[in-house]
Amino acid sequence: MKKNIRLVLGASAAALIAMSLGAAPASAHVPKSVRGNVVLTAHLTELNGSGASGTAVAVVRGETIRAIGIRARGLTPDAPHAQHIHYGEQALNECPTLALDSNGDGRLNTVEGVPAYGPVVVSLNTSGDTTPASFLDVSRFPVSKNGSYNYLRTNIRFTDVAGTGYPGAEGIGTAAQIAEAIRDGEGVVVIHGNDYDGNGTYNLSVPEGASELDPTLPAEATDPVACGVLH
Repeated sequence: MKKNIRLVLGASAAALIAMSLGAAPASAHVPKSVRGNVVLTAHLTELNGSGASGTAVAVVRGETIRAIGIRARGLTPDAPHAQHIHYGEQALNECPTLALDSNGDGRLNTVEGVPAYGPVVVSLNTSGDTTPASFLDVSRFPVSKNGSYNYLRTNIRFTDVAGTGYPGAEGIGTAAQIAEAIRDGEGVVVIHGNDYDGNGTYNLSVPEGASELDPTLPAEATDPVACGVLH
Protein backbone atom coordinates (compact mmCIF):
# COMPACT_ATOMS: atom_id res chain seq x y z
CA MET A 1 0.00 0.00 0.00
CA LYS A 2 2.77 2.50 0.91
CA LYS A 3 4.56 1.77 -2.35
CA ASN A 4 1.36 2.45 -4.32
CA ILE A 5 0.84 5.75 -2.51
CA ARG A 6 4.40 6.82 -3.34
CA LEU A 7 3.80 6.00 -6.99
CA VAL A 8 0.66 8.14 -7.05
CA LEU A 9 2.35 11.03 -5.29
CA GLY A 10 5.16 10.98 -7.85
CA ALA A 11 2.90 10.79 -10.89
CA SER A 12 2.12 13.64 -13.26
CA ALA A 13 -1.45 14.90 -13.41
CA ALA A 14 -2.18 12.99 -16.62
CA ALA A 15 -0.63 9.81 -15.28
CA LEU A 16 -2.68 10.14 -12.10
CA ILE A 17 -5.84 10.36 -14.20
CA ALA A 18 -4.86 7.27 -16.17
CA MET A 19 -4.17 5.33 -12.97
CA SER A 20 -7.38 6.34 -11.25
CA LEU A 21 -9.50 5.44 -14.29
CA GLY A 22 -7.78 2.08 -14.74
CA ALA A 23 -9.37 -1.34 -14.52
CA ALA A 24 -9.06 -1.47 -10.74
CA PRO A 25 -11.52 0.71 -8.76
CA ALA A 26 -8.73 3.03 -7.70
CA SER A 27 -10.67 6.27 -8.02
CA ALA A 28 -12.12 5.91 -4.54
CA HIS A 29 -8.59 5.84 -3.11
CA VAL A 30 -7.02 8.78 -4.96
CA PRO A 31 -5.50 11.25 -2.48
CA LYS A 32 -7.40 14.53 -2.16
CA SER A 33 -4.26 16.53 -2.90
CA VAL A 34 -1.06 15.70 -4.74
CA ARG A 35 1.79 18.23 -4.49
CA GLY A 36 -0.54 21.21 -4.19
CA ASN A 37 -3.10 19.89 -6.66
CA VAL A 38 -6.69 19.13 -5.72
CA VAL A 39 -7.93 15.77 -7.00
CA LEU A 40 -11.68 15.53 -7.54
CA THR A 41 -13.76 12.48 -8.48
CA ALA A 42 -17.31 12.26 -9.81
CA HIS A 43 -19.30 9.04 -10.11
CA LEU A 44 -21.60 9.51 -13.09
CA THR A 45 -25.11 8.09 -12.94
CA GLU A 46 -27.84 7.99 -15.56
CA LEU A 47 -30.36 10.67 -16.44
CA ASN A 48 -33.39 10.29 -18.70
CA GLY A 49 -33.33 6.50 -18.45
CA SER A 50 -30.21 6.39 -20.61
CA GLY A 51 -28.44 3.54 -18.83
CA ALA A 52 -25.22 5.61 -19.00
CA SER A 53 -22.65 5.65 -16.20
CA GLY A 54 -19.00 6.36 -15.63
CA THR A 55 -16.30 8.09 -13.63
CA ALA A 56 -14.62 11.48 -13.98
CA VAL A 57 -11.39 12.48 -12.27
CA ALA A 58 -9.95 16.01 -12.38
CA VAL A 59 -6.66 17.39 -11.09
CA VAL A 60 -7.09 21.12 -10.41
CA ARG A 61 -4.49 23.69 -9.36
CA GLY A 62 -5.27 27.38 -9.12
CA GLU A 63 -7.30 28.41 -12.15
CA THR A 64 -6.21 25.44 -14.28
CA ILE A 65 -7.51 21.92 -14.69
CA ARG A 66 -4.15 20.24 -15.06
CA ALA A 67 -5.85 17.09 -16.33
CA ILE A 68 -9.33 15.65 -16.51
CA GLY A 69 -10.29 12.15 -17.53
CA ILE A 70 -13.68 10.56 -18.08
CA ARG A 71 -14.52 6.90 -18.58
CA ALA A 72 -18.13 6.56 -19.73
CA ARG A 73 -20.23 3.61 -20.86
CA GLY A 74 -23.83 2.75 -21.71
CA LEU A 75 -24.03 5.66 -24.16
CA THR A 76 -25.57 5.91 -27.61
CA PRO A 77 -23.08 3.91 -29.72
CA ASP A 78 -20.87 5.58 -32.31
CA ALA A 79 -22.32 9.04 -31.64
CA PRO A 80 -20.82 12.31 -30.36
CA HIS A 81 -21.50 13.20 -26.74
CA ALA A 82 -21.23 16.79 -25.56
CA GLN A 83 -19.85 16.99 -22.02
CA HIS A 84 -19.26 19.90 -19.68
CA ILE A 85 -18.48 21.06 -16.18
CA HIS A 86 -21.43 23.01 -14.81
CA TYR A 87 -21.50 25.40 -11.85
CA GLY A 88 -23.73 28.25 -10.73
CA GLU A 89 -23.82 30.61 -7.76
CA GLN A 90 -27.61 30.31 -7.71
CA ALA A 91 -27.68 26.58 -8.53
CA LEU A 92 -27.85 23.67 -6.13
CA ASN A 93 -24.67 22.29 -7.76
CA GLU A 94 -26.02 18.76 -7.80
CA CYS A 95 -27.55 16.37 -10.31
CA PRO A 96 -31.18 17.02 -11.29
CA THR A 97 -34.24 14.84 -10.83
CA LEU A 98 -37.51 14.66 -12.76
CA ALA A 99 -38.96 17.08 -10.22
CA LEU A 100 -37.45 19.75 -12.51
CA ASP A 101 -39.40 18.53 -15.56
CA SER A 102 -41.29 21.81 -15.89
CA ASN A 103 -43.23 20.97 -19.06
CA GLY A 104 -44.26 17.50 -17.86
CA ASP A 105 -43.01 15.59 -20.91
CA GLY A 106 -41.31 12.93 -18.78
CA ARG A 107 -37.73 13.90 -19.57
CA LEU A 108 -35.20 16.52 -18.53
CA ASN A 109 -33.82 18.82 -21.18
CA THR A 110 -30.61 20.73 -20.54
CA VAL A 111 -32.24 24.01 -19.49
CA GLU A 112 -34.59 22.24 -17.06
CA GLY A 113 -31.50 20.86 -15.31
CA VAL A 114 -29.80 24.25 -14.88
CA PRO A 115 -31.34 25.00 -11.43
CA ALA A 116 -29.63 21.82 -10.19
CA TYR A 117 -26.27 21.78 -11.95
CA GLY A 118 -25.90 25.38 -13.10
CA PRO A 119 -24.71 26.73 -16.46
CA VAL A 120 -21.71 25.47 -18.40
CA VAL A 121 -18.35 26.80 -17.19
CA VAL A 122 -16.05 24.43 -19.13
CA SER A 123 -16.61 22.57 -22.40
CA LEU A 124 -14.86 19.20 -22.15
CA ASN A 125 -14.18 18.75 -25.84
CA THR A 126 -11.32 17.01 -27.61
CA SER A 127 -9.64 20.05 -29.22
CA GLY A 128 -9.74 23.82 -29.46
CA ASP A 129 -11.61 26.30 -27.28
CA THR A 130 -12.93 24.94 -23.97
CA THR A 131 -14.98 27.95 -22.89
CA PRO A 132 -18.79 27.89 -22.62
CA ALA A 133 -18.87 29.37 -26.15
CA SER A 134 -18.10 25.86 -27.44
CA PHE A 135 -20.78 24.07 -25.46
CA LEU A 136 -22.86 23.19 -28.54
CA ASP A 137 -20.06 22.38 -31.01
CA VAL A 138 -20.96 18.70 -31.04
CA SER A 139 -18.34 17.89 -33.71
CA ARG A 140 -15.51 18.50 -31.18
CA PHE A 141 -16.77 16.23 -28.40
CA PRO A 142 -15.83 12.57 -27.93
CA VAL A 143 -17.55 9.88 -29.97
CA SER A 144 -18.55 6.71 -28.17
CA LYS A 145 -17.30 3.48 -29.69
CA ASN A 146 -19.85 0.76 -29.08
CA GLY A 147 -21.33 2.97 -26.38
CA SER A 148 -18.13 3.75 -24.44
CA TYR A 149 -15.24 6.18 -24.48
CA ASN A 150 -12.18 7.19 -22.50
CA TYR A 151 -11.46 10.92 -22.50
CA LEU A 152 -8.37 12.81 -21.34
CA ARG A 153 -7.46 16.48 -21.71
CA THR A 154 -4.84 18.59 -19.97
CA ASN A 155 -4.23 22.24 -19.07
CA ILE A 156 -7.73 23.71 -19.32
CA ARG A 157 -7.99 27.25 -17.99
CA PHE A 158 -11.13 28.45 -16.24
CA THR A 159 -12.57 31.61 -17.80
CA ASP A 160 -15.23 34.21 -16.98
CA VAL A 161 -18.61 33.01 -18.26
CA ALA A 162 -20.72 36.16 -17.93
CA GLY A 163 -21.81 37.34 -21.36
CA THR A 164 -21.73 33.92 -23.01
CA GLY A 165 -25.50 33.92 -23.45
CA TYR A 166 -25.89 30.48 -21.89
CA PRO A 167 -28.96 30.26 -19.60
CA GLY A 168 -27.99 31.28 -16.08
CA ALA A 169 -24.47 32.41 -17.01
CA GLU A 170 -24.81 36.02 -15.91
CA GLY A 171 -23.35 36.99 -12.56
CA ILE A 172 -21.47 33.77 -11.84
CA GLY A 173 -18.19 35.51 -11.07
CA THR A 174 -14.60 35.58 -12.22
CA ALA A 175 -12.51 32.67 -13.41
CA ALA A 176 -10.79 32.62 -10.01
CA GLN A 177 -14.13 32.37 -8.19
CA ILE A 178 -15.31 29.57 -10.49
CA ALA A 179 -12.05 27.68 -9.99
CA GLU A 180 -12.37 28.02 -6.22
CA ALA A 181 -15.92 26.66 -6.34
CA ILE A 182 -14.82 23.68 -8.43
CA ARG A 183 -11.95 22.95 -6.03
CA ASP A 184 -14.45 23.13 -3.17
CA GLY A 185 -16.58 20.37 -4.73
CA GLU A 186 -19.31 22.37 -6.43
CA GLY A 187 -18.60 21.39 -10.05
CA VAL A 188 -20.96 19.01 -11.84
CA VAL A 189 -19.94 16.89 -14.84
CA VAL A 190 -22.78 16.31 -17.31
CA ILE A 191 -22.73 14.16 -20.46
CA HIS A 192 -25.34 14.71 -23.18
CA GLY A 193 -26.77 12.73 -26.11
CA ASN A 194 -29.65 10.22 -25.95
CA ASP A 195 -30.92 8.20 -28.94
CA TYR A 196 -34.47 7.88 -27.59
CA ASP A 197 -35.87 5.93 -30.55
CA GLY A 198 -32.84 3.64 -30.85
CA ASN A 199 -32.36 4.17 -34.59
CA GLY A 200 -28.61 4.78 -34.23
CA THR A 201 -28.59 8.51 -34.89
CA TYR A 202 -29.75 11.81 -33.40
CA ASN A 203 -32.72 13.09 -35.40
CA LEU A 204 -35.45 15.72 -35.32
CA SER A 205 -38.31 13.41 -36.25
CA VAL A 206 -38.74 11.84 -32.81
CA PRO A 207 -41.38 13.19 -30.39
CA GLU A 208 -38.69 15.12 -28.49
CA GLY A 209 -38.13 17.24 -31.61
CA ALA A 210 -35.63 20.09 -31.67
CA SER A 211 -33.28 21.11 -28.87
CA GLU A 212 -34.39 24.02 -26.72
CA LEU A 213 -30.83 25.31 -27.06
CA ASP A 214 -30.67 25.36 -30.88
CA PRO A 215 -33.62 24.56 -33.17
CA THR A 216 -31.25 23.15 -35.80
CA LEU A 217 -30.09 20.43 -33.37
CA PRO A 218 -32.19 17.46 -32.21
CA ALA A 219 -33.08 17.29 -28.54
CA GLU A 220 -31.53 13.80 -28.71
CA ALA A 221 -28.12 15.45 -29.19
CA THR A 222 -28.36 17.83 -26.23
CA ASP A 223 -30.49 16.14 -23.55
CA PRO A 224 -28.41 15.10 -20.49
CA VAL A 225 -27.73 11.38 -20.05
CA ALA A 226 -25.24 11.14 -17.15
CA CYS A 227 -24.27 13.37 -14.25
CA GLY A 228 -21.94 13.42 -11.25
CA VAL A 229 -20.61 15.97 -8.75
CA LEU A 230 -16.82 16.48 -8.54
CA HIS A 231 -15.97 15.87 -4.87
